[in-house]
Amino acid sequence: MRPHVAPDARALREKRGAENFPVALRVLPRQLRADLVSVYAVARTIDDLGDEAEGDRTARLTAFSAELSAAFGGDEPADPAVRGLLPAIRAGRLKEEPFQLLVRANLQDQHIRRYPAFGDLLAYCQLSANPVGRIVLDLLDVSDPDAAELSDRICTGLQLVEHWQDVGEDCRAGRVYLPQEDLAEFGVAERELAAAHASPPLKALMRWETDRAAALLGSGAELVQRLSGWGRLAVSGFLAGGLATVDALRASGGDVLSEPVRPSRGGLLGWLIWLQASTRRRAG
Repeated sequence: MRPHVAPDARALREKRGAENFPVALRVLPRQLRADLVSVYAVARTIDDLGDEAEGDRTARLTAFSAELSAAFGGDEPADPAVRGLLPAIRAGRLKEEPFQLLVRANLQDQHIRRYPAFGDLLAYCQLSANPVGRIVLDLLDVSDPDAAELSDRICTGLQLVEHWQDVGEDCRAGRVYLPQEDLAEFGVAERELAAAHASPPLKALMRWETDRAAALLGSGAELVQRLSGWGRLAVSGFLAGGLATVDALRASGGDVLSEPVRPSRGGLLGWLIWLQASTRRRAG
């Protein structure tokens, strides 16, 4: 049996198109766009191996980890998604560690399905989300520690709003990312997460969790001001997607179960324009 099966290019394009956050804005330079799309393909493959692969998911993730090590070690990887990283690896624009942290996050998903406190969930985001921002900064040749900290805040906020969109879906898959202490504080029983509609206590909890994620996104927004050129535009796209998702979550009133909560393209574009205009006003 093959250790894993990489998703085909069409499947990756469809999933990329369904993301809240623009993976690589079409106006970006071709090489940067190609690098971002290749990174997405690897991150998506890792997630799919952890969430959807048949058989022993731990073994398949471990095999994929070895493929990554081979690529960064100078060997030719068999996996097509990993091969897509080779131009950036050979040009010295990527490091191996952030990718391996993404693998570790999915390995953790195989045996940890609940988080007692918000701090535990933040620690998970350090593996599952923050490495993506570090990878993007590497591609942009940004090595400022303060920029990395701001990126972590944005990425954690992005991960949280994604979890809050998918509360029902995650529950049906046996995972609950809402911290257990928060469920208890708001009087929400776990069985309520699988209902057709959110109960009033769950709606209140989701509004509170949405505000907490929004605060993280806002606290990282200074990163846009620190960047310039295409890097500023690329990061603005990610942040705009998160802010538009916050708007969609708030518009739902906290009922994340009745129907899918997705940001509108207009909302995303509006935030992108606002972020760019705000940056120009500050520069002036």
